[in-house]
Amino acid sequence: MNFYGYKRPDGRVGVRNKVLILPTSLCASDTTRIVAQQVAGTVTFNNQLGCSQVASDQQFTMDVMAGYAANPNVYGTVVISLGCENCQMDLVVDAIRERTNKPLKQVIIQEAGGTLKAIEAAVKYAREMVAEASLLQKAEFPMSELIIGTECGGSDPTSGLASNPLIGQLSDLIVAEGGTSILSETTEFIGAEHILARRAATPEVHDRIFEIVHRYEKALQLVGEEVREGNPSPGNKAGGLTCLEEKSLGCIHKGGHTPVNAVYDYAKQVEAKQGLVIMDTPGNDPSSVAGMVAGGAQIVVFSTGRGTPTGSPLVPVIKITGNRITFANMEDNIDVDASPIIYGSKTLAEMGDELLQLTQEVASGKQTKAEALGYTEMAIARVCNFV
Repeated sequence: MNFYGYKRPDGRVGVRNKVLILPTSLCASDTTRIVAQQVAGTVTFNNQLGCSQVASDQQFTMDVMAGYAANPNVYGTVVISLGCENCQMDLVVDAIRERTNKPLKQVIIQEAGGTLKAIEAAVKYAREMVAEASLLQKAEFPMSELIIGTECGGSDPTSGLASNPLIGQLSDLIVAEGGTSILSETTEFIGAEHILARRAATPEVHDRIFEIVHRYEKALQLVGEEVREGNPSPGNKAGGLTCLEEKSLGCIHKGGHTPVNAVYDYAKQVEAKQGLVIMDTPGNDPSSVAGMVAGGAQIVVFSTGRGTPTGSPLVPVIKITGNRITFANMEDNIDVDASPIIYGSKTLAEMGDELLQLTQEVASGKQTKAEALGYTEMAIARVCNFV
């Protein structure tokens, strides 16, 4: 099975052809928004971070910024900084260059002469880059070039019964095609981590699964909190989930049945053609998705029992629900109704083949509903408070 995408000079393959206007901090985010509004074919996001951070917290932000620029759905990047933030321009550019050799331009607001002159320079760079990107022709590539991220949010019991197993079926099919599937949300392994660990391909991966779960719990306990105080959420409970362990047993279905071959830290570069891997991300949907996108995922497949509009600035997000009432209520937001699995009108295998076909179509250019609506919200994981 093949799809049509864009070959990048670093060897990876994109399923979209965007120019990223990248803010290095909160102080540059309004400027990048104005630039992106003026140039069709560009995307940006609101970076709430980039300054007043300790080193480990700043590293998450740096990894997301570098990973966004390196994501294969991006043709090139215009980086905009204020000039005095912690995430200095040279640090950000060096981090991007470590990951990719794609086109890159930079504008520093304080050195350009203020906002208006910075916008003028950035718009010029962006228009030139969009024109270059438009010359690229799509080519045919095997599904093994895909890295898919898997996420669940606003879960209810149908998530564990239908939509998460359906994503797991897709994960197995992508792995069979030679591709990569990322299982995320460390807090939602709690109570099921031993099941995942049994599937580890090596003793090192086995131990890492336990390590990331225990580290996450201890990090919250250091500030006097318990993960179970915030997870499951009120919406999860209203939907019928009773405890975190029950939620976790549903969550891990997204990983299908193949061996777990690696565990990646948040937002680190994921290798292609690696089968099933785990990324250590929060349960918070936008920041978890951002980590996988920074890791190189070109598509995210997202289950939701209660319904959510979450999208991404860079990648198409395929939304799935196992709750037919939710699908009827939120058909504008949700791409796939997985409830036939529950009611017996379709098998898991049949719907898995359908979802693989849809994934191929989305990889080749079909818009998801989140894309059509223009949903681009994102967040970045935190280690601690601002300094």
